Amino acid sequence: MHIADILKQPAPHFSFEFFPPKTEEASKVLFDSINDLTPLKPSYVSVTYGAGGSTRQFTHDLVVRLQKETRLNIVSHLTCVNATKDEIHDILAKYDENGIRNIMALRGDPPKGEVEFRKTENGFAYAAELVSYIKKNFPHMGVGVAGFPEGHPSTPNRLKEIDNLKAKVDAGADYICTQLFFDNRDFYDFCERCEIAGIKVPIIAGIMPVTTRKGFARMAEFALGARFPAKLLRAVSRAQDDEYVEKVGIHWATEQVRDLIDRNVAGIHFYTLNRSKPTLKIYDSLGITSSDSLRRAPVPLA
Repeated sequence: MHIADILKQPAPHFSFEFFPPKTEEASKVLFDSINDLTPLKPSYVSVTYGAGGSTRQFTHDLVVRLQKETRLNIVSHLTCVNATKDEIHDILAKYDENGIRNIMALRGDPPKGEVEFRKTENGFAYAAELVSYIKKNFPHMGVGVAGFPEGHPSTPNRLKEIDNLKAKVDAGADYICTQLFFDNRDFYDFCERCEIAGIKVPIIAGIMPVTTRKGFARMAEFALGARFPAKLLRAVSRAQDDEYVEKVGIHWATEQVRDLIDRNVAGIHFYTLNRSKPTLKIYDSLGITSSDSLRRAPVPLA
C-alpha cells in the first residue's frame, strides 16, 4: 500500500523500525520481536540501511522476506552513500519487482572511519536529489525523508536546515519521519517551523526509549545533537541498575507518546532496536491494543 494512502487514513499512525540482523541469533531475536509486534497492527514498518551501505544486501534480503512472509506494509531505507545512480536504479528496480514500493530516502552517514559525507562519482550529493530521482523514474513509489527536531548535526544553521528539508518535500517526499528526541517541545517547535516554511506533508515523531546506561551513551554518539533533559538524566542517574534504567526510559517514552497523541500527532515511529518489550510496555501503559484502537470514537464520560 502506498505510504501516502496509508497516511490519509485517520491518525495517529504507529510504526516500527528494524535493522537487518547479521547472525542467526540476531535473526531469531528480530523475528520473535516482529511476531510480538505484528498484532499491534502497525501502519507500516521500516528497515534500516547501514552506514556506507554496509548492510545493503542484508536490508534487501530482510525487506523481501517481510514482504513475502507477512502482511506488513514495508518501507525500505535507501541512502546515497557509496552508490552510483545506476546502482540505486538497480536496487529500486529489484524492490519494485518484489512489490516493495515505499522508500525512506536518506543522504546517509559516511562509512565507518570517515567523518564527512563524500558524493560518489555519478551519484547523489543530497537526499533531495535521491527523492527527485525516485519520483521521476519510479513515480508510483512512496517516499519518506528524515527531519531533525533538535537540528541536523551537519547543518548548524537552522534556517538552512529547514530550507534543505523543504527541498526534499518539494522534490516529491510524501512524509517526514523525525530523528529521535526526548523533549516534545523540540518536536512541536520543529512542526511549527515546517508550517511557516510551507511544508504540509505529514510529520511522524520518532521515539526511542532508553533501556540501558550503555545504550544511553550510544544514543549520544549516533544521535548527534540529541538533547537529554535534566529530569531524564537525573532519573537515569538514580536508577540502581539497567532493570531500573529500562523502567525509567519506558516511563519517559510513554509520557512522550501520551502527550503526542493528545496533541493530535500524525504518527509515532518507534525505533525498536529489534526488541519488542519496550514498545509493548508503552502500548500496555496507554491501554492501546493496536493502531486501530486509537481511531475509534472516544467513549463518553458518565
